[in-house]
Amino acid sequence: MGPVLLSLVQVSRTHGDGDLAVHALQGVDLDVRVGELVAVMGPSGSGKSTLLNVAGGLDTPTEGTVTLAGAELSALDLKGRARLRRRSVGYVFQDFNLVPALTAAENVSLPRELDGVRQREARVEALAALSEVGVADLADRFPDEMSGGQQQRVAIARALAGPRRLVLADEPTGALDSVTGEEVMRVLRSRVDAGAGGLLVTHEARFAAWADRTVFLRDGVVVDSTGDRGGPGSLLVGAGSDGLGSSHWPSGPTDQDG
Repeated sequence: MGPVLLSLVQVSRTHGDGDLAVHALQGVDLDVRVGELVAVMGPSGSGKSTLLNVAGGLDTPTEGTVTLAGAELSALDLKGRARLRRRSVGYVFQDFNLVPALTAAENVSLPRELDGVRQREARVEALAALSEVGVADLADRFPDEMSGGQQQRVAIARALAGPRRLVLADEPTGALDSVTGEEVMRVLRSRVDAGAGGLLVTHEARFAAWADRTVFLRDGVVVDSTGDRGGPGSLLVGAGSDGLGSSHWPSGPTDQDG
């Protein structure tokens, strides 16, 4: 794997004060390298979404440091963080967040145009990103003319267009059937292997199996972490009917309640 793309060092995030304080994250250490996909699992309220927000510069830690693409976020002002986020981070959401009135190519190019890229150049980048995720033929279609899986591929293309190298995916398969979910994970895995870094929040072990390693959160604390798995294929060796061997996961139950 390549150099460290994202680094969280002793990151904590507390909302509120005194007796009403909620410790969303507590002393989290996490690195994501170029070519590495890291899955994050845990119960509802464990801090998964807060972790993504802090990693992408949408939220600031109460304590600790976040370094993204070589820049420490606390050293940047609001405009600097927004600029770094636009150029280095791509977000993939469960509900796609595509603009209904825009075509696939327009949805993908819009963030680049907002960043000051000329329309023609932004479209070239958009078409390249759509081709990368296998839906170049959908460039001029609107979201309501696509299946859920196709819409999610367009959303991934939007996250990857231009120079962005860190992909933050928040339950990107949650609204999809199992077959389409596997297709989306294959696209994410392929993009990470091609030179990006990825942080994936998921509740499902079969999708976490596509990651190089998995971090488990509970009450804002990292309670367990797998080692380097060598990709999804390694989990199929000696696995049970669910495709996962028990040795890869902590002994406690995995929460599935959202």
